[in-house]
Amino acid sequence: MSVNIVRGSLLDVSLGASASASFVPVARAAAVAFAVALTALAAQFTVVVPFTAVPFTLTPLVVMLVGAALGSRLGAASQVVYLAAGLAGLQVFAPSVILPPGAARLLGPTGGYLLAYPLAAFVVGRLAERGWDRAFASSVAAMLGGLAVIYAGGLTWMMVYTGSFQAAFTQGVLPFVLADVMKAVMAALLLPQAWRFLSSDKA
Repeated sequence: MSVNIVRGSLLDVSLGASASASFVPVARAAAVAFAVALTALAAQFTVVVPFTAVPFTLTPLVVMLVGAALGSRLGAASQVVYLAAGLAGLQVFAPSVILPPGAARLLGPTGGYLLAYPLAAFVVGRLAERGWDRAFASSVAAMLGGLAVIYAGGLTWMMVYTGSFQAAFTQGVLPFVLADVMKAVMAALLLPQAWRFLSSDKA
């Protein structure tokens, strides 16, 4: 990795030093709002998985991409706002006839995953700010780091919810891990391409 790499997230570098002081806060707020909407949209693409109350969604992919694109602080902030919207009763969580709605969702089997989203976005964002999203191999490592945070939160709460590590692992990890690793690889493929596009646009 080049020692001359420009530090910062995709959002930071795209705004650049030329952006006016009044425009930057507006652009950042708009980016957070868009990230919240994108996370909510991803949650609607839900597939029910047999033998578990945890559904398959695209949300982890979006959480990782949001963290990388917005950076650690804004990425985490977007996920905090997403959770707040769900707690307020807005239909932003994955639709389900089994999982509780609104604030009660955090007490259900998926609560640990949801609560891990801000930290996962922060971790991926911090690594991206250090240049990990510029090349495929390091981008995969950053995405897997964020995914590990989501799984750690989900598995921990599932252990409390089910009362068993085996049940928590079988219901909350095993059915999803392969697909989620593939999501991480997809995200890792997108990020270096985004940087190449940004570099060519500024050339």
